[in-house]
Amino acid sequence: MESSADINPPSHAKGVFSRGQIQHTLETIHSPFPHFKHEQHGPIVNVNEVVEDKLTMGQRIADNVASTVGSWRFIIIQSSLLAFWIIINCIAWISHWDPYPFILLNLALSFQAAYTGPFVMMSQNRQAVKDRLTAENDYKTDVKGELEICHIMEHLDHQDSMILQIVQGLQAQSQLIEQQDKLILQIVERAEVQHQQFMQQREELLKKISQIIPAETKAMLNNTSASGESS
Repeated sequence: MESSADINPPSHAKGVFSRGQIQHTLETIHSPFPHFKHEQHGPIVNVNEVVEDKLTMGQRIADNVASTVGSWRFIIIQSSLLAFWIIINCIAWISHWDPYPFILLNLALSFQAAYTGPFVMMSQNRQAVKDRLTAENDYKTDVKGELEICHIMEHLDHQDSMILQIVQGLQAQSQLIEQQDKLILQIVERAEVQHQQFMQQREELLKKISQIIPAETKAMLNNTSASGESS
């Protein structure tokens, strides 16, 4: 009589069900997510509003004078007055209070240039200060944006590494599942082989018994085996 087949799994397949490997895989996938640093930036500042709130009376007057002198309205009004002045003094409908070469007119224009020039320069200086503040604010804003972009890139890099770890863990689990499937298939094949061997051993045993026991006992055994198979 042949010995029954060994259904124990092979030694190389025992590592498939290793608890340490499965736990290591799960810990790799479920690693804690770190807390990233975020800069605490101040509120957004509108430089124009801040400068407007801190203007003194002299600066406001200088801005108004500069805006008036540098407008088309001022140019048209002054050109009309100058033309009227020159025409009146040339035609002499009224007494010549400023005959050619219009010395009084030149004096008035000199006074006007002498006073409007400093006003315009004061306004330009204030505008230059405002431009410097605007450039400084733009620089600070750019630095803040660069820091935030660096944090975002660091965050994305860590997410990429986490996704890579998850993919590797899934691949490891897939390999474990494939090995388990192969092991189950081997066990099923061995069980089928054992079943065939068992049936062969049973037939051989029946043949040997039939040669020894009478025919009535043989019929009883056949009936017993038929009823067992039908059940």
